[in-house]
Amino acid sequence: MIPPLLDPAATIAAALLVPFTGTLLVLLCGRWPNLREAVSLVTALGLTALVYSLLGPVLAGARPTLTLWEVIPGVPLAFTVEPLGLIFAMIASLLWIVTTIYSVGYMRGNQEHAQTRFYACFAVAILSAIGIAFSGNLLTLFLFYELLTISTVPLVTHTGTDEARRSGRVYLGLLMGTSIGLQLVAIIGCWVLAGHLDFVPGGLLAGHAEGWPVLILLALFVFGIGKAAVMPFHRWLPAAMVAPTPVSALLHAVAVVKAGVFTVVKVVVYVFGLDLLTATPGVSWIAALAGFTILSASFVALRQDNLKRRLAYSTISQLSYVVLAALILAPLSVMGAALHIMAHAFGKITLFFAAGSLYTAAHKTHVSQLDGIGWTMPWTMGAFAIGSLSMIGLPPTAGFVSKWFMLGGAYQAEAWAAMAVILASTVLNAAYFLPIVYRAFATRPAPAADPAQAHGEAPWPIVLALTLTAAGSLVLFLAPDAFLALAAQLVGGAP
Repeated sequence: MIPPLLDPAATIAAALLVPFTGTLLVLLCGRWPNLREAVSLVTALGLTALVYSLLGPVLAGARPTLTLWEVIPGVPLAFTVEPLGLIFAMIASLLWIVTTIYSVGYMRGNQEHAQTRFYACFAVAILSAIGIAFSGNLLTLFLFYELLTISTVPLVTHTGTDEARRSGRVYLGLLMGTSIGLQLVAIIGCWVLAGHLDFVPGGLLAGHAEGWPVLILLALFVFGIGKAAVMPFHRWLPAAMVAPTPVSALLHAVAVVKAGVFTVVKVVVYVFGLDLLTATPGVSWIAALAGFTILSASFVALRQDNLKRRLAYSTISQLSYVVLAALILAPLSVMGAALHIMAHAFGKITLFFAAGSLYTAAHKTHVSQLDGIGWTMPWTMGAFAIGSLSMIGLPPTAGFVSKWFMLGGAYQAEAWAAMAVILASTVLNAAYFLPIVYRAFATRPAPAADPAQAHGEAPWPIVLALTLTAAGSLVLFLAPDAFLALAAQLVGGAP
């Protein structure tokens, strides 16, 4: 555990300033690629050290705060480090390091253009993620949520093709449309009912609302948080697969979708509270929509031959695990929701890293092209196998830990339908992941017509990064103690 580097309020300020400063330095160093990438890596390392230095105080029961100026009367730009936010910040900052290493190999290996813009926008996206993670009220969260959307549009449209521009319009339209048209309305509703927007243990609406207004606000939040990709507001995610693989990693594992499901869980726990939602009729219908998203996205994934599209629909399904687990409203299931944010991050980033490795080294993008690829790219496909096990929810991976708590919570709440959805989707996960692993290792590759076209592994930064994230999924199965302790605090466990 990293000892405190600064006092808690200063640490929060530094955690926001470091990626902002890193953005400026990346832009200034654009002419010197080695220096630019070194700046990005050092910035990621510095942010991670700051975030992890907060772990000890939060586990001891402290809730570091930082309040800046008032945005509107009575509602300041405010930050508070609580257990769920720290989980998200720990994931985003740590994976920024690994993604930077990966990006060096990928962006250079594929001779991508506008690399300085890529690293700068990536840094702004991480700044946004930290702002969301440490937000102390709904307005602060909303402002950084919008900044995250805006900062990632240039990444989604990075290639500059007509398809990329169309995808960018879908991405921006759906995410901004849902956040302004639905989420902002819900935030205003909370302010009218409660008179403030602060996140409160037990729920800021507790004692201020009941019955149908609560259900309406919950629906506005769940569908207004478009980054959680609950159907029918999910199309932006497969559309964004036109972006380079490091961007896909950012979208699926490091920041964007994690910001979505993090916000859902944060709203459930700190805006509504479990007791208020348990007493509100109709919540089960919103949970049922999350269950529908889990199963239907899994069936779509089964039919995808394009590897990144299969992974994209898998992400849509996996995100609704978090939403469903939160809406089961049992302490164990809420812990499972928080832990799945962590498990999915490490598993899915490994899978996308592997997809990018396959494209860089072998120029393969479809599942049907992967016969015997494990014989020539064993590190890549070995990591893919570990990521697949985590997404299925099998030991010895982190995905098993989160699913165990989800199922325990469903049993605790006697939510038999939710339990059936989780179990059925586990079978579907196996059905669209395991054939890829089988195809890679249990078949022999066809001999290359031209020996000069034979390939091996991708550049070493790519292989190093995917090996680290795969190892992380194994380590978090063996030693999840810090994340378990934070998840327990989230639902009222002893600090």
